Amino acid sequence: MPRPSPGEIWLADLGYAAKTRPVLLLSRYPGDDGLALVLIVPHTTAVRHNRWEFNADLAFLKQGVFHLQQVQPVSLPKLIQRLGFMPPLQLSALRHKLATELELI
Repeated sequence: MPRPSPGEIWLADLGYAAKTRPVLLLSRYPGDDGLALVLIVPHTTAVRHNRWEFNADLAFLKQGVFHLQQVQPVSLPKLIQRLGFMPPLQLSALRHKLATELELI
């Protein structure tokens, strides 16, 4: 299996009634001393226009948002296929918005 990296967008099986969805990787590939998990934020087309949504207009994704309130760990085997990546400036903006909403800054 390839080593996924932060900023990559993968198709993942999140266990929702045989449904897969795009996810953005937030964390690095786990080291030997960690669990085989990565932190992700799922992409959704069910837009609600609330403060937890981050719009990233990427050509390879359907119109939708990354839902920052659904940050979660997933095991590496749940990652099915790499779809692309989020440009560094957008990734930085998403991380800043997430840190702001979680009151980490």
